[in-house]
Amino acid sequence: MKIYISADIEGVAGVVHAEHTLRDGKEHDYARKLMTDEVNACIRGALEAGAVEIVVNDSHGTMRNIYPEQLHSEARLLMGSPKKLAMMEGITSDYDAALFVGYHTRAGSNGILNHTFSGKVIRTIRVNSVEMGEFGLNALVAGYYDVPTVFVSGCNLLAEEAKAVIPEIETVIVKETISRTAALNLSPSEAKARIQQGAKRSLEHIGGQIPFAMDGPFAVEIEFLNTGYADAVEIVPIYERSNPLTVSFTNDDWLHCYRLIRGAIMIANSVQ
Repeated sequence: MKIYISADIEGVAGVVHAEHTLRDGKEHDYARKLMTDEVNACIRGALEAGAVEIVVNDSHGTMRNIYPEQLHSEARLLMGSPKKLAMMEGITSDYDAALFVGYHTRAGSNGILNHTFSGKVIRTIRVNSVEMGEFGLNALVAGYYDVPTVFVSGCNLLAEEAKAVIPEIETVIVKETISRTAALNLSPSEAKARIQQGAKRSLEHIGGQIPFAMDGPFAVEIEFLNTGYADAVEIVPIYERSNPLTVSFTNDDWLHCYRLIRGAIMIANSVQ
């Protein structure tokens, strides 16, 4: 059994503030340790379920967060950026299941540290008129390769968002959102224990899991926080200006759509 793990940081127990998530944050190194430990718990659960090959994609920010020397020896680590598929780099049809660790809710919803890919520029992303966050957008990439997304950990509201997309998914709640920068957290040891158990459960019956998919063509709308970001992205002809804050495009291939979303965000982030 070959397993793919995409790991973010905002949904990790004990992570509640930008000081934890930003590279220059005073508490970032501590949050990196918490993230690494939760990823290792997921790996242990996968191994107990029979996994023989595990790849972890460091999916937060610079994508250089997980401590390589502390990663479980049975896993390999995909780290660094840029990556064509960002949080889903390396996923292929060879994998039997995808598991998401430390995920968070979409921009514009409640949930600890909610955002969608870039809180600096994105207000919301819609696919066929449905608002989607990182969980749904990334699960669609896994589904493109016929890989089911079977597990996610994060806050209580992220669990609700994930189940609205994939009702049968195994969710592990490691904290309850109080506000965007406050949460009631499990202890790290309890969070790790639950993640290990949940990851194992999620892989015990993967033969019956259906990969997440939507019918194309995909009409994608990217709404920015200010018009300057849309001004910059609109320079590229494939993006049409829908309104002052929004660019849109349509494509039959979800992988192309995902890369166009990532490209638009990189352009917007370049605006000073």
